[in-house]
Amino acid sequence: MNKLIGKSVKIIFERLKTMKYRLEWNYKVKSSNEKVRCSSEWISGELALQMGEELEGTGKVSELYVYDEKGTTWIIKEMKKLLTEIEEDPHEITVFFDGGFHKETNQAGLGAVIFFRQGKKKYRIRANERVDEMETNNEAEYAAFYYALNILEDLGVHHLSCEFKGDSQGVLKQLEGEWPCYEETLNAWLDRIEEKMKVLGLLPKYTVIPRKDNKEADKLATQALEGKEIFAKTLIL
Repeated sequence: MNKLIGKSVKIIFERLKTMKYRLEWNYKVKSSNEKVRCSSEWISGELALQMGEELEGTGKVSELYVYDEKGTTWIIKEMKKLLTEIEEDPHEITVFFDGGFHKETNQAGLGAVIFFRQGKKKYRIRANERVDEMETNNEAEYAAFYYALNILEDLGVHHLSCEFKGDSQGVLKQLEGEWPCYEETLNAWLDRIEEKMKVLGLLPKYTVIPRKDNKEADKLATQALEGKEIFAKTLIL
């Protein structure tokens, strides 16, 4: 990606993917040579690009602009350029996480499964790690979430929406701010996670899932406790 593309541009790209847009243009009436101002309904960014390019291709429109829901004005060339320049960045990210804990050794196994798109392809990362000096299974769950964030950072993920899925309701509800956290150790993990997400500029969505739907991350956490280290990136066909 061009090094000149900074955080502000990445925020703009996120808008392109998630917000709604309206096109406005002047249509030249051939018979009278008059110009009529036209506009579209609110549509997706992708459809706005397609429609704008088709309108420009007719040769009958002028002063074609795209407006987003926040009032920002675009021309089709600008939107297309941004999408082209950063289309190879990871996006459409879903993270599954889980933590396992051995009370006898105070060790935790951390498991993460990350799905994302890069260009036109979809990938899956399976990764785990064993760490020492954990106190509880709850702490292992927080450590697993933080471990997944570190992987996202290594992938170069910044200023994007990410969905985090896990069977630890406590972790996800506390991160959402719906449940209070009274344990000092867990609060320290909450602060660490929130700071990391702030640095990465992530827009998180938290989804609690049944344990049976989190088997892959759970297995990775168990394998970590058994000393089996795994880091694999797979192209999903």
